[in-house]
Parts: sequence; structure tokens; C-alpha cells
Amino acid sequence: MKATLLFAIALLFISCKQNPAETPEHKAMVEEHQAMEAAHDAMDNEHRAMQDDHKQMVAAHSNIENDSIHIVMEKEHSVLLAKHKQLVAAHKALIEKHAELEEKHLAGEMTLEQITSEHATMKKEHEDMEKEHAQIKAEHERVTEEDKKMMQEDKDKSEQ
Repeated sequence: MKATLLFAIALLFISCKQNPAETPEHKAMVEEHQAMEAAHDAMDNEHRAMQDDHKQMVAAHSNIENDSIHIVMEKEHSVLLAKHKQLVAAHKALIEKHAELEEKHLAGEMTLEQITSEHATMKKEHEDMEKEHAQIKAEHERVTEEDKKMMQEDKDKSEQ
């Protein structure tokens, strides 16, 4: 019994002195941070592609006179772009907040319970943002396809 108690105290002492960067919790946090950064890069690239699509849409519409349907389409697309831009900015802020959490963990400024709780909250926020990104992307694809279809119909009408 006495040996077990001494072993437990020695284990506690060793675990308290362990480098936070070497803990499984920190390694998992770093891996998830890298995944968050990769997801952010994908979101950012998607945003640039959406902006390019919008420029092409506006340019294609410039040849159409007084067509309120296309103007509505452009506005709908602009709203999606603005929403997506806000999402990308919020995701960037989340990544920065997550990096701060990693630093606090390395500095020993927070307990494992606090870090685990904060990390779980941030992970959930990230997952929610990824879902919102997927919805915006799907809506963007719908608007783009609808616009292409309308442009083709306009072209077909003008050729008749």
C-alpha cells in the first residue's frame, strides 16, 4: 500500500513536470489546428473563385439591356459573396483564437480541463463553420448554374 502511494506520488510529480508540448492532448490540438488551417485555406480559395465567378457574371450581363432578372441574380450572388466573406473572416479569427489556446497550454496558463473545454468549443465552432461553408458553396453553385442556364436561353433567343 505504501509502495503504491509512493508510486502514485512519483507519477503525479513526473506528469506535472512533463513538457506540455509532449502531451497527447497538445499533440491532438496541434493536429486539429493544422486541419483547421487547411480548411481555412480551402475556404479562402473558394472565396476567390466565387469573386472571379461574380466578375464573369457581371461582365456577361453587361451585354444584356435592362434585364431585371440578371440584375436580381447579380444581387443574390453579391449577398452570397458578402456572407461567405464574413464566414472566412470569422474562421480566421477562430484559428487565431485556437493558436492562442495552444500558446496558453504550452505556457501552463490554463488547466487541462480548461483547455479541453475551450478546445471542444472551438472544434464545434469550426465544424459549424464548415457546414455553413458547404451550404454557401452549394447555394453559389445553384446560382451560378441558374445564371448559365438563363444566359444560354438568352443566347438561344437572340439567335432565332
